[in-house]
Amino acid sequence: MTATKKRYVIIGNGVAGTTAAEQLKKEDPHCEIHLISEEPYPLYNRVALPPFLKGAVDEGKVMMRTVEAHAEKGIQLHLETRVERIDAEGRAVYTADGREFPYDKLLVATGGSANPLRVPGAEGTRYIYQFQTLDDTKEIIGRVLESKVAVVVGGSFIAYELTEAFRVRGLETVWLIRGPRFLRRVLDEAGGLLVDTIAREHGVTVVYGQEVKEVKASGGALEAVVTTGGETIHADLVGLGLGLTLNTGILEGTGVQVNKGVITDATLRTSDPHIYAAGDVAEFYDAVTGNHHTMGTWNNAASQGKQAALNMLGKEEPYVTVPTYTSGLFNSKLAVMGATPEISDELEGISHLDMERRVYRRLFFLGSRLVGAVLIGDMSPRRTLLQLIREGQPVTDRKALLHA
Repeated sequence: MTATKKRYVIIGNGVAGTTAAEQLKKEDPHCEIHLISEEPYPLYNRVALPPFLKGAVDEGKVMMRTVEAHAEKGIQLHLETRVERIDAEGRAVYTADGREFPYDKLLVATGGSANPLRVPGAEGTRYIYQFQTLDDTKEIIGRVLESKVAVVVGGSFIAYELTEAFRVRGLETVWLIRGPRFLRRVLDEAGGLLVDTIAREHGVTVVYGQEVKEVKASGGALEAVVTTGGETIHADLVGLGLGLTLNTGILEGTGVQVNKGVITDATLRTSDPHIYAAGDVAEFYDAVTGNHHTMGTWNNAASQGKQAALNMLGKEEPYVTVPTYTSGLFNSKLAVMGATPEISDELEGISHLDMERRVYRRLFFLGSRLVGAVLIGDMSPRRTLLQLIREGQPVTDRKALLHA
């Protein structure tokens, strides 16, 4: 007798979903895979969006897959398709266009949606932009080319990437940060000072402790923003870096446990044994810190996609990794690796700033173990720190490690 084909459905074709689909086909060439996405494009490199926005690469360098490539691998890709509901008991996904996709195992890799600016005058006003998708990026570039002044709102990685791109493009740029510094939960005061110094050296006007109170428009187009400090800033565009709301809504009514993200165990399996989650939307159990958290990095999403696929095939292996994120800071670099206080408030941090050399290090410990680190400027300790985090061995001389 011929074995019945296994049926896999993946919701979300970002790097987590696409990696999972390809891994499933690699391990089980005869399986049936449906990859469903509201996006109009196959996989593209979100890490390449900031260089694309700056004009450093063209659109061709952003794209990573084609519709034809998916078809050649036997992956059935359904673009511009919205999932309406999941029948967990009957194991089927239903889309808004009336189609039904039965599954043996389902992967939710839906990521998150960028938070909008919720202040009077913002809704419906043109030239206020999120920076999450390829289409967002192309729209921003179109506006940048006819603009002189930009305002960036938020203290996130996205906000910094927008700020840097606007300055590289020659725009006068004002950066509004509600908190006391950039990445206030990851950097301490010394790290925030270095980021502030680098930004100001490149012509950015940084304003702390303020946010947008109101948007002024003329004819439906942005004219100015009014800050909570009472300042009116006339601008041609506003870029937002206000975080994500994770896309968990499609699991409503399934009984799957959801918190901020979709709760999973160490194998990325949800409370329903036939449903897994990966990427930004997964609130996974981290064996390093012993708690559940989300991790919004490209490398983490790719690794989770691969591991989720293996476990959907029956491997039952825990997801263990050291997540990393790197970014340019104008003429400098920033690297974040492992666990940070954004993940757990039980971590203890120590730091060192060499302002003359524009070098900053911060190390995070859980008990005697090094579990995370931040580097700005000098990246030479990165490999050593990653190895120590992976090994989980006790650190006896923290100061020596900090200055190594």
